[in-house]
Amino acid sequence: MTARRRPRWSELRPLLQPGAGPLGLTDRRLARASSVEDLRALARRRAPRAVFDYTDGAAGRELALRRSRQAYARVEFLPRVLQDVSSVDLSTTILGTPSSAPLVFAPTGFTRMMHTEGEPAVARVAARTGLPYALSTMGTTSIERLAAEVPKGRRWFQLYLWRDRAASRDLVERARESGYEALVLTVDTPVPGPRLRDARNGLTIPPSLTARTVAEAVRHPAWWVDLLTTEPLEFASLHRFEGTVAELVARMFDPSATMDDLAWLRSAWPGPLIVKGVQTVADARAVVDGGADAIVVSNHGGRQLDRAPTPLEILPEVADAVGDRAEVYVDGGILSGSDVVAAVALGARAALVGRAYLYGLMAGGERGVQRAADLLLQEAATTLALLGVARIEDLGRNHVRLRPG
Repeated sequence: MTARRRPRWSELRPLLQPGAGPLGLTDRRLARASSVEDLRALARRRAPRAVFDYTDGAAGRELALRRSRQAYARVEFLPRVLQDVSSVDLSTTILGTPSSAPLVFAPTGFTRMMHTEGEPAVARVAARTGLPYALSTMGTTSIERLAAEVPKGRRWFQLYLWRDRAASRDLVERARESGYEALVLTVDTPVPGPRLRDARNGLTIPPSLTARTVAEAVRHPAWWVDLLTTEPLEFASLHRFEGTVAELVARMFDPSATMDDLAWLRSAWPGPLIVKGVQTVADARAVVDGGADAIVVSNHGGRQLDRAPTPLEILPEVADAVGDRAEVYVDGGILSGSDVVAAVALGARAALVGRAYLYGLMAGGERGVQRAADLLLQEAATTLALLGVARIEDLGRNHVRLRPG
């Protein structure tokens, strides 16, 4: 029979953990998030359903999105043991310029809808962390304002080709005059994809006060107070627009764009040109032949063509085809630092993330974005060390394989 005794205070005292101290509610909540998935759960609770679903959702039955995430679940690492990983270095170069990690904050539309701190908050975190950030044509902060608020960051500008070519030309010139480093041409959006969650939720831009949204406001009062007490929510590069995202894309974007337009853009833009939305080896070769300095293997996060190719699965073939002539990046389904490491091992110079930092933004504004960035970088460093690789530059396909689907 076990003998019982009273514990001494000297034994209990070391076990007592101090409280959160001066940390506020948001900081405590974010500190408890141990993964981007935890931030996603926080975002779901904080944001109205239509806003969360706009970020979280994809096109059609969302097969392309699920397949992208399943591809990372199929990754199997092949670690080496007894390697010196006392110091792990994630740093690399992106477009020939040093970056703290092989990571880029991707362009996302209507970012202030997720949190009114919006694009400047994301750009500040990217600048502090030493990563590039791409501002979207569909952003809610202007080209000039972002440059003024985050002057020292690595700023890229993402462009859609509009029916009004003069308007596209004006955006390119404004980005050049504002000191943007690179131009990202998105080519997988000739027409809008069927975003069924948005249609079912009745999402409009900006959100309208319907019976449904008023009911949501009762459940998410902080989000609505934040929205209604800050500057109006609208696209920074467009005149006032009211309607759905699909209606805007159908009205503004040009489905007749061809490789000739890429040639025009190459002649109009003096800096690095990135083409985003490449999904076949043939197109990868074509856009690099057309003057692209880098490509993003991407299916738009599954938000355009459902059943589109899975970026991670076609990445090695694309890297083999054009990697000696252009930098190859990848996006879609990346929610952890180990995903970033897998992408690099399979041939990517860098990985782009969008949803990952948007979950953080919804969960806690700029502090949430910083938490997402910290988690991604910590996980990447830990994964690299466990693989027995001290430098991201030494990572290769001998460290990874894809299990059969």
